[in-house]
Amino acid sequence: MNPYLISLICGVIGYVVGSIPFGYVIVKLSTGTDIRTHGSGRTGGTNAYRAAGPIAGVLTALLDGCKGVIIVMLIQSLVGTATTNGLAEALAGVGVILGHNKSLFLKFSGGAGGATAVGTGFAFSITAGFSALFLGLFMWLVIGYASLATILASASVAIVTTILALNGSVPPTYPIYGWGALILCLIALRPNLKRLLEGNEKRVDILKLRTPKN
Repeated sequence: MNPYLISLICGVIGYVVGSIPFGYVIVKLSTGTDIRTHGSGRTGGTNAYRAAGPIAGVLTALLDGCKGVIIVMLIQSLVGTATTNGLAEALAGVGVILGHNKSLFLKFSGGAGGATAVGTGFAFSITAGFSALFLGLFMWLVIGYASLATILASASVAIVTTILALNGSVPPTYPIYGWGALILCLIALRPNLKRLLEGNEKRVDILKLRTPKN
């Protein structure tokens, strides 16, 4: 089969897997409410924490990250990196984030792709994954901007995969995932970017993140 067709199919598979809305399911099971009616209206870990508490938030973030790792590693194993020169897993990774942000199962609503970008990054490079994880957690926990945490994490994956590709350490197609992830995260965070530029973006207080119960 044509390697480009294989890659496209893998991208579609990635999109379907990425569309699994773990945050929506966890919050629904925990509280009976729709996560999209809380806080930012997104389905990621930060809003799951806000809607249903820390366990829901952490579990959502972990599962959102794992869905990218699993699908990319499966494609690496079943298709083989050499078959498409890494394009299949790169497009699958982009598909996972697109699915997370525009879920097929939630009428194309979803998250911003932060945890998914970090988790999926580990499947492409341990260095990229850890750099994204460190920068993302630092910005989220210490500085307090969840939106910047997502942007920095995805940017880190883009930069590291590009450097590694230029060094010949990873296939030249892997930066497609990194830059694709960054672009999708930036698109999802357009309202936050506007508020950041205006100086109106709210910081996340980890101790006050949970939505008070009525």
